Amino acid sequence: MPVVAVIGGQWGDEGKGKIVDVLAEKAQVVMRFSGGNNAGHTVVNDKGEFRLHLVPSGIFHPQTRCLIGNGVVIDPAALLEEMDALGSRGVAVDNLFISPRSHVVMPYHILLDALEEKARGSAAIGTTGKGIGPAFADKVARLGIRTTDLVDKEAFLARLRLILELKNRLIVQMYGGSPLSLEEIYQSYCHYGERLSPHIEDTDVMVQEAVAKGEAILLEGAQGTMLDLDFGTYPYVTSSSPGCVAGGAAGGTGLGPTQIDHVVGVLKAYTTRVGGGPMPTELEDEVGERIRERGKEYGATTGRARRCGWFDAVVAAYSARVNGFTATAITRLDVLDSFPEVKICVAYQVDGAVYRRPPNSLALWYKAQPICETMSGWQTATSHIRRLEDLPPAALAYIKRLEALVGCPVAMVSVGAAREQIIVINHLL
Repeated sequence: MPVVAVIGGQWGDEGKGKIVDVLAEKAQVVMRFSGGNNAGHTVVNDKGEFRLHLVPSGIFHPQTRCLIGNGVVIDPAALLEEMDALGSRGVAVDNLFISPRSHVVMPYHILLDALEEKARGSAAIGTTGKGIGPAFADKVARLGIRTTDLVDKEAFLARLRLILELKNRLIVQMYGGSPLSLEEIYQSYCHYGERLSPHIEDTDVMVQEAVAKGEAILLEGAQGTMLDLDFGTYPYVTSSSPGCVAGGAAGGTGLGPTQIDHVVGVLKAYTTRVGGGPMPTELEDEVGERIRERGKEYGATTGRARRCGWFDAVVAAYSARVNGFTATAITRLDVLDSFPEVKICVAYQVDGAVYRRPPNSLALWYKAQPICETMSGWQTATSHIRRLEDLPPAALAYIKRLEALVGCPVAMVSVGAAREQIIVINHLL
């Protein structure tokens, strides 16, 4: 059975959670490999609507083992709250396991996230304020605390004392803030460690054993390619290391790159973005507002309104190349059902020059004007359709045009939020 990585092909919020949830029915393992609780996946099934931030989207399938890999940073309070919320709604979390190598989001990370954003002023990145960037920065600076540290109270205290002394100095002397209490943090995180310890396992061993058994495995990414630290719109990107691209799926799980069989790129039928940074197809008019309201485009993590625009094929084709997409899943097609015409950005114009791939310079990104094709809308509901050939001709033509521009076959088309509202063209598992 294959190992399939599911990757966001835009600026996040593409609907990866739903695609993983649909595929997880046939998977034995679903493993999250990057990001933290700054990501939000919305899943709608027979139990209702759920917003997941750390727990893999396969949790609704009792037969599926859900693993949080070493590439994820974990806010233990947020994770426990999510686990408790799932349990209260009849969703068991006994099949959830956490890598001992995953790093922990600490209170000083959250505080520093807010202080640093405030200090940036008008140049603020637009972070979620969850402490994810500072946690990944500490991981790289070798100042991180890992989940394995939480279960060794003596060693944890010694490490926390050293790190907190450095962080308090920064908080007080650089930002004029108040120092954090060693005792309060220590006691809280020891409690978190006690609660999480039954779930802390060698997830890299577990996933390798699953590969050896020939089990079907899904690797679930966070955010999207255009938020990747290297390949995104830097510096308006996420801090996740490994990144948001398919290459990070190996580094964040303990698998080798040759063990990944398929890479599925999830692309919304239009484009959205949260926070600062360039977005050439953004529509700051009634059309953009109409897309936002029809698609309920508000962040699952922050509640912030998402910026909306037409499908950006320049970004999508670029994502397909840097990830090596073997298939794509198009989501939210139904949001466009009522439009008399739809547009696709096929290139950018920058200072008179035509760009068919994203510019490297942020200054050029901001100057980029979309060159669009206009196609007829279908102006009829698609949410009830389950076969590709039953789509209205204009909707089918739109899907085929996206397929040609991205350069990758479409395997699934989502036509609504519910699990069953999907057209499956190619069964990937």
